Amino acid sequence: MNNFVIKVKKVRDSTWFSNLTTSIIIFYASVLGFETIDSVAKPFGSFFYILDYAITVYFVIELTIKMLAEDKFTNFFKNGWNLFDFFIVMVTLVPLENSSFAAIARLLRIFRVLRLFTARPELKSIIDMLMKAIPAIIDIVILLFIIFYIYAIIGSVVFADMPSGLWDNFLIAMLTLFRIFTFEDWTDVMYETMEVYPWSWIYYISFIIIAAFVFFNLFVAVIIGEMQKMQDEKMKEEIHEDSKKLDTLLEEIRELREIVEKQKSG
Repeated sequence: MNNFVIKVKKVRDSTWFSNLTTSIIIFYASVLGFETIDSVAKPFGSFFYILDYAITVYFVIELTIKMLAEDKFTNFFKNGWNLFDFFIVMVTLVPLENSSFAAIARLLRIFRVLRLFTARPELKSIIDMLMKAIPAIIDIVILLFIIFYIYAIIGSVVFADMPSGLWDNFLIAMLTLFRIFTFEDWTDVMYETMEVYPWSWIYYISFIIIAAFVFFNLFVAVIIGEMQKMQDEKMKEEIHEDSKKLDTLLEEIRELREIVEKQKSG
């Protein structure tokens, strides 16, 4: 590995470089927000254009640094996050501003803010953790859908005569249950049916306990479990690194002893 690659790798892995990229992305996100305000965007239109151009240049330089820091150029494209960065930067370089696709070009600039995920290692870890939790989350969603399905069928049959029309059919009942699930004025729905069916509170309370409380805690449990796995993996890596350092140190001590013994015998 030559000195140039070593220096570039130090820049890529440095804290100041990560913090600089993070600050620029956050600043750029703020600028995008101000551009939507006409009273601000019109007087500073040219400034926003120059700023956008400068930030684009910085992102290209940052991407180049990451590419040059690899031992082999192709190694850069073996990492999913690197591909994510490369795609966002390349898409925003497409000259669409002066074409019929100018609106699309402005929308594509928003995706630059997503690079905040790759600029902060902590955010990357969280996203990786959530990606690993997707299979378990899908299973929970399937179970939740079954609960919604059963309660929607019951509601659309039992409460079909309600004047509000919230239980007219299965699909509307599903939307009503989602409203209850999010606690959006769910008591109004319950009191309406209780005027005709006084026992209907059992239906709502049981749904909230099962769907809202139990399944919400299941989601939390899955995420906490994945976070614990991530911490365990980091701990194992640290222990492995410490073990390698210890082995290296012991090997050096052994070599020093052999040298000392040879000098004594000589």
